[in-house]
Amino acid sequence: MRKRAAKDGYGDRPSLTPTPLTVGTLVIMDLDNMEEYMEKHGLDEYRPNRVTGLLSNLVEAFARKWRGVVVYGLSWERGTEEAVIEIPLVDPHEIKEDLEEIRKKVKSEGASITIVAVREHLTARPARTRREAYSSYRRRAARILRKLKARGGDIVYIEE
Repeated sequence: MRKRAAKDGYGDRPSLTPTPLTVGTLVIMDLDNMEEYMEKHGLDEYRPNRVTGLLSNLVEAFARKWRGVVVYGLSWERGTEEAVIEIPLVDPHEIKEDLEEIRKKVKSEGASITIVAVREHLTARPARTRREAYSSYRRRAARILRKLKARGGDIVYIEE
């Protein structure tokens, strides 16, 4: 029996066709305590502000430099509070300096960010939903991010 092709944003392909994976780096970043920051400064959560606008620019520049794919989170309309980026064929240690620079720039605006970079098998395709962005092989990195944020965040974690 032949499976019906699914329209999933990547053209017509059979819905059970496995997605090819490649080894690379999965990066998940999330601004720390953004609700408190916005309340303190009287900012609208539905519009970009200094920090979320800066992070939008930093995420886009980082992804371009490393030829990565922004899987989820880049938002010019609301500003970026979180992002999931996949960089095929790059080791997490190669991007450490750039991730530290992102953390420093966010810190200079009075906010903090937690960033996790792990070696993983990647699809390098944008997610359609937030749930999809944090599912499957990305769960492990998301768990690491949650644990670091629970300890206070403001760190760049590079998996050994």
